[in-house]
Amino acid sequence: MNAIAITVLQHSFGNHQALCGASFTVAAGSIHGFVGPNGAGKTTCLRILATLLVPQQGQVLVFDKDVARDAQAVRRTIGFMPDHLTMYRQMTVGEYLDFFAAAYGLPPVKRRQVVHDVLALTDMGGRIDHPVKGLSRGMSQRVTLARVLVHDPQLLLLDEPASGLDPRARIELMEILKELQRLGKTVFISSHILSELADLCDEVTILDRGAVKYTGAMAGLTSTRSDGGSAWILRPAIAGEPPPSLALVPGVERITAEDGAWRIDLSGDDTGPLLAAALAASVRIADFREARRHLNDAFMAMTTPGVRG
Repeated sequence: MNAIAITVLQHSFGNHQALCGASFTVAAGSIHGFVGPNGAGKTTCLRILATLLVPQQGQVLVFDKDVARDAQAVRRTIGFMPDHLTMYRQMTVGEYLDFFAAAYGLPPVKRRQVVHDVLALTDMGGRIDHPVKGLSRGMSQRVTLARVLVHDPQLLLLDEPASGLDPRARIELMEILKELQRLGKTVFISSHILSELADLCDEVTILDRGAVKYTGAMAGLTSTRSDGGSAWILRPAIAGEPPPSLALVPGVERITAEDGAWRIDLSGDDTGPLLAAALAASVRIADFREARRHLNDAFMAMTTPGVRG
């Protein structure tokens, strides 16, 4: 089942086209990265998902509910954390969360338990009586995330949640998001830094100038093949030319020697026959790995340079 299904989404502000026919899906229970340069259209898309904007063209479904025709039902299933924190600084942490729990219609007895639960989940249990105005940036992010969770949403929409955090706070936030996934939540997280999400996300969608440039598994970004094949680097212990028998192995498309190693392109991803042929030809293998490109290289190749409007 898809938590999100977006089809040919378009949205503009005057002459500025923020979204240009974007289409992608987000699997339920996944952590899905939404990545693109500043001005790519990520926040516009998130606001449409959060029912704060009505899509001008296209269809947006959240757990099969249309954000335009069934906004109230969508709001009950989502928790939206915007990129700019807005908090009631005169309240304590507990009062702040209790206020939002009441806004969602939770009765007083249940509100008290929910507030304790979400603070425990975000490791802020000891701050329930702490004034909001005295919180650090990292603590404010945690309390805001706790606020998003008070009505137990199925889908979390997080817009740049790690912005401004120090490295430790960033790592701890990512661990909290992994725990939320283990609890069955779907996490849709926006960022303009691909490497920040590399170890967190199952899948990723890259947006540039309002258009989807890639959507799929994170591992697919680093592949040097886009046609279903695979490429491998075999480095022999003794440099030399690859034996002719390797080119005859079923599935081998080409072999290229470079820098003392051999790049071997396969039509699929079964390397067993290739390795068996190499050993049969008395090749001593010092290293064998899939040819991958760096995430940053993939991101730069899929996005265009220039300042976004």
